[in-house]
Amino acid sequence: MNNDATIHDYLKKYFGFDTFKGTQEQIIKNILSGRDTFVLMPTGGGKSLCYQLPAVIKSGTAIVISPLIALMKNQVDAMRNFSTDDEVAHFLNSSLTKTESTRVKNDVLSGMTKLLYVAPESLTKEENIEFLKNIEISFYAIDEAHCISEWGHDFRPEYRRIRPIIDTIGRSPIIALTATATPKVQHDIQKNLGILEADIFKSSFNRPNLYYEVRSKQDAAREIIKYIKNNPGKSGIIYCLSRKKVEELAETLKVNGIKALPYHAGMDSATRTSNQDKFLMEEADIIVATIAFGMGIDKPDVRFVIHYDIPKSLEGYYQETGRAGRDGGEGNCIAYYSYNDILKLEKFMQGKPIAEQEIGKQLLLETVSYAESSVCRRKLLLHYFGEEYPDENCEACDNCLHPKAQFEGSESVVNVLDAVLAVKEKFKADHVANILAGKVTSAIKSYKHHKLEMFGIGEEKDERYWNMVIRQALIAKLLTKDIENYGLLKLTEKGMQFLEKPTSFILTEDHDYADSGEEENAFGAKTAAVDEELFSILKDLRKKISKQKNVPPFVIFQDPSLEDMAIQYPVNLDELQNITGVGAGKAQRYGKEFVEIIKKYVEEKEIIRPLDMVVKSVINKSGIKVYIIQSIDMKRPLEDIAEAKGLEMDELISEIEAIVNYGTRINLDYYIDMVIDEERQNDIFAYFREEAESDSLEDAIAELGSEFEEEEIRLMRIKFLSEMGN
Repeated sequence: MNNDATIHDYLKKYFGFDTFKGTQEQIIKNILSGRDTFVLMPTGGGKSLCYQLPAVIKSGTAIVISPLIALMKNQVDAMRNFSTDDEVAHFLNSSLTKTESTRVKNDVLSGMTKLLYVAPESLTKEENIEFLKNIEISFYAIDEAHCISEWGHDFRPEYRRIRPIIDTIGRSPIIALTATATPKVQHDIQKNLGILEADIFKSSFNRPNLYYEVRSKQDAAREIIKYIKNNPGKSGIIYCLSRKKVEELAETLKVNGIKALPYHAGMDSATRTSNQDKFLMEEADIIVATIAFGMGIDKPDVRFVIHYDIPKSLEGYYQETGRAGRDGGEGNCIAYYSYNDILKLEKFMQGKPIAEQEIGKQLLLETVSYAESSVCRRKLLLHYFGEEYPDENCEACDNCLHPKAQFEGSESVVNVLDAVLAVKEKFKADHVANILAGKVTSAIKSYKHHKLEMFGIGEEKDERYWNMVIRQALIAKLLTKDIENYGLLKLTEKGMQFLEKPTSFILTEDHDYADSGEEENAFGAKTAAVDEELFSILKDLRKKISKQKNVPPFVIFQDPSLEDMAIQYPVNLDELQNITGVGAGKAQRYGKEFVEIIKKYVEEKEIIRPLDMVVKSVINKSGIKVYIIQSIDMKRPLEDIAEAKGLEMDELISEIEAIVNYGTRINLDYYIDMVIDEERQNDIFAYFREEAESDSLEDAIAELGSEFEEEEIRLMRIKFLSEMGN
């Protein structure tokens, strides 16, 4: 039965294919011979066939352990389409009624079912274990096997119990399959499943048709709208980290004439399914989603994947970008990066167990390294997955198309290798970088590494520079990361040889995104040269109105708003509302004179306005903002509002600041009177009324001194701007 002719016959009979892809044939033969098998194959490589075909050929039922109910249903439907009998494939999970579950078990017992999909949670139920003991099992297939590893991007504790349960049911060959696994994760999977001796089949992770780019996260919303409008009719996925951002961005795209729909786990199941189907059926061009979207989605013509927020791990990033260009056609992968996002992610990890925090931190560092590095992005990604990319220039990433400056770095590399040996190869990259930069941290003090001869040998450079050198030494295989204690740096044989006999080593400068970061809701931020003459005219007008109204100039419009007016040239109140920091309230209250003077200026100077750059804002339509306004009207404590919406206090205050900046009047007196005494209120209010030259928080803190809390100043600034300007 295992001869070539039969395998190809079955392939044609059941699946309609004439030939196998890549390593499929070798994998299937390996499973048919009863060997444990480890399959590492990127998304779109045809993993499912690797266990579906042998399941049909072998006697008994293959048990497929899969993490997602939706994914199981898709797989079962696909198998039934290939077969004349619906009984050929079933799933057993919590979505089934008692009657449905009984029917499934009867079909399995009758021998008609060749594939039984089981969720890991269902596998642990005693009644299911007892049932499976009574059937002939051809093999176990563990799909999405990276879920076993804490270092994988989608860790599921229940996956850790799979091997003990298999031993209870009865041992049969095991096939583990994953689309993303670093050498560390691969080792974890094999060790946990007890298949260290398994035959390993690795497909290349290189997707030559994908273009990779990382952009500074400045004015990302505007850039995304421009990109989509320049690529009309093309299908794309935009990933955000929070549900709130998904909703906001989807709404912003919609009001700008783009057929976009949101998708996240907080939506009801019917809406989620409906939005997914509309995307698949091309009724919508764009899905804005959290990582909840995409697993098992087979849409071959996704032309771009945009990460509005940088992902938590490179594995997640690779899997999500892998949804672009599955048909081999165009696939653009653009990620927006700001170090502020990394700090937010680190903040979210606080409160979790220390071990989990440490893993999360290491995975984030890999993501930072990828974003900030100027080395070929394809080379970096493939190295992360244990694969070498031989070419120096892939010609399909931003770093290769726009290379950064290079310089001789042999001496720096030697210093790095010496430092790794000096700490006996027992520390991670950031620790080694701090030693070389001469930065005294608590860890360095506790290990007395500030007394090492190597300490501060490269103090003329900062730790970012030394992390860059370490990263490029890893890619060159002079260093490696320990598999068992992930992250500990060790010299390779090649590294030892380099240390004995250094040769030329060309380093590439990192990107510097230190100053980047998108202001929340600042969809109209500065993107072009400011018309200085108009800016000056607008400042004079603001000054005149401020004297008339007896309020500081910044209360009327802040400088970024005037700058944006001097870029966009709004000539009516509707256009003015698309300007940074201008909502309907501000436009109505102060806008008339500003648009009149701009209109006159445009006509006199015969200026062609950049109307294509105008992005309509949905600041006042946001559901969360409506909720906040209503709750404040009801005089609810801010702590309760924050808790209801899952926000930190500083995030809630930022939302309220945005509402006030866009011209909506907010009365927080009920809360301010509760938390700030009258004298302190008067002092802060007087500062903004009489002394402040801008609404800068930093200036206020510096001027008022340390006796005032930042939160107090922010609350009083809201009160001042609301009362005086709205």
